[in-house]
Amino acid sequence: MPGLTIGDTIPDLEVDTTQGKIKLHHFCSDSWTILFSHPGDFTPVCTTELGKMAQYASEFNKRGVMLLGMSCDDLESHKEWIKDIEAHTPGAKVNYPIISDPKREIIKQLNMVDPDEKDSNGNLPSRALHIVGPDKKIKLSFLYPAQTGRNMDEVLRVVESLQKASKYKIATPANWKPGEPVVISPDVTNDQAKDMFPQGFKTADLPSKKEYLRFTNV
Repeated sequence: MPGLTIGDTIPDLEVDTTQGKIKLHHFCSDSWTILFSHPGDFTPVCTTELGKMAQYASEFNKRGVMLLGMSCDDLESHKEWIKDIEAHTPGAKVNYPIISDPKREIIKQLNMVDPDEKDSNGNLPSRALHIVGPDKKIKLSFLYPAQTGRNMDEVLRVVESLQKASKYKIATPANWKPGEPVVISPDVTNDQAKDMFPQGFKTADLPSKKEYLRFTNV
């Protein structure tokens, strides 16, 4: 993914959305934000994804996360499409804004262009997702092909991982799920770990006898 990537500050673009004009930095404010793009309105995978994102909105809200969608169609198309999204996912309400980018300029600035998927107007948005931190920097990016829908449980999982890592000197191991033990960062000494994690930690007994794999709960 050339261009905007992890560690970069998102540009402070003014965009048209289904909820009016917004400036990205003002919208994100000091919150975590999920910015996600879709190849097009009235397409099968995108319809299921936006419905699931709406269904999970309360979970993201509990974690202080803002949601902001984007597609290259116009606002009237978005508004009609929302009716299909909500009908397909009963109980889900699309209360988050969706950016309109008919000229396909915003997707270029946000690094959300699919190099392979095109129509008569040019390249379509990729199935991309940026998780933006309170400092307005990208903390994580997903890039999926048009044929593969995203897993919202995974999006929620990585949000929790990022938020915990921003609060504690920890990382989350392979296949980690919320509530499971995390690992202490290797730059934390055992003496420091005793102060940082008064609940205690367990060090894995490894053949190397190096005490770098330490588990705790936060």
